[in-house]
Amino acid sequence: MAINRKLVSLLFLLATVSSFASASFSDPDSDSDLVNELVSLRSNSESGVIHLDDNGISKFLISSPTPRPYSILVFFDATQLHSKTELRLQELRREFGLVSATFLANNNGSDLNKLFFCEIEFSRSQASFQRFGVNALPHIRLVSGSTSKLSDESGQMDQSDFSRLAESMAEFVEQRTKLTVGPIQRPPFLSKAQISVIVALIVIATPFVIKRILKGGTLLHDRRLWLSGAIFIYFFSVAGTMHNIIRKMPMFLQDRNDPNKLVFFYQGSGMQLGAEGFAVGFLYTVVGLLLAFVTNVLVRVRNLNVQRLVMLVALFVSFWAVKKVVFLDNWKTGYGIHPYWPSSWR
Repeated sequence: MAINRKLVSLLFLLATVSSFASASFSDPDSDSDLVNELVSLRSNSESGVIHLDDNGISKFLISSPTPRPYSILVFFDATQLHSKTELRLQELRREFGLVSATFLANNNGSDLNKLFFCEIEFSRSQASFQRFGVNALPHIRLVSGSTSKLSDESGQMDQSDFSRLAESMAEFVEQRTKLTVGPIQRPPFLSKAQISVIVALIVIATPFVIKRILKGGTLLHDRRLWLSGAIFIYFFSVAGTMHNIIRKMPMFLQDRNDPNKLVFFYQGSGMQLGAEGFAVGFLYTVVGLLLAFVTNVLVRVRNLNVQRLVMLVALFVSFWAVKKVVFLDNWKTGYGIHPYWPSSWR
């Protein structure tokens, strides 16, 4: 009886150990089926980015036992937010596709199936957004094979890393997965067919263009074109347009106190709105045009009375424009400009 009891205890212990072992280690056949299905989905998708929904997330990341033989890089998207250009979701999605295509081009063998690029869209995968705990976009997260909780934010890509687009995404993947992405392979700006057509048109048009240039009958010989271009460049420069483009400054803001009102001039030295820059640029351009007119056109007028009258008008308008610019600068920054008379005048 004692031997039978020991035998039963031994069998019970072996059964317990085997059950724990089966629970701890995933089934190789099941893992290979999941990998094969991901490979099939990747081959049928553009740039190798797999479109997943709630069912796909549950199948490949929740129901699948850990550790998984693959990692998944997830791009979170929301079509209703594409209109908000400051989020740059569409641009980041294209860059994400470039990283995926580059990874596929530079890898083969077993490494190719260790990482899959996927995207989920909010309107079709709201439950997945909640499982990941994503409440702001843009958002990219790496779910490694050992990740058991989708809410774990350790695999999240920093918001500051989105500035370099595909290059920063590739660095993130290489640092976290130890896999090689390689140099980003961007598509050419023009296809070979387009380049061929352009070259053919240039070759055909070259003799006619040379003939027109020799006769002096092109736009490059038109003084009005050069005058307009010079005025435009001057206005572009003094209006702070490059500042507005680089900083992506809006033309105006909505008044916080009264939503029905628009703010065109922002009080404070740390910010300049687009309309404000254009207003100052217009005043500068008026002064510049008046100076050019006085020094190049008015001096050729023979009537002295007309010269004096136009000169007075030009001085008055220029003084008014400069006064407005000085007033705006004082209103924005608080700094004042004071005239200093010569000591001999006192």
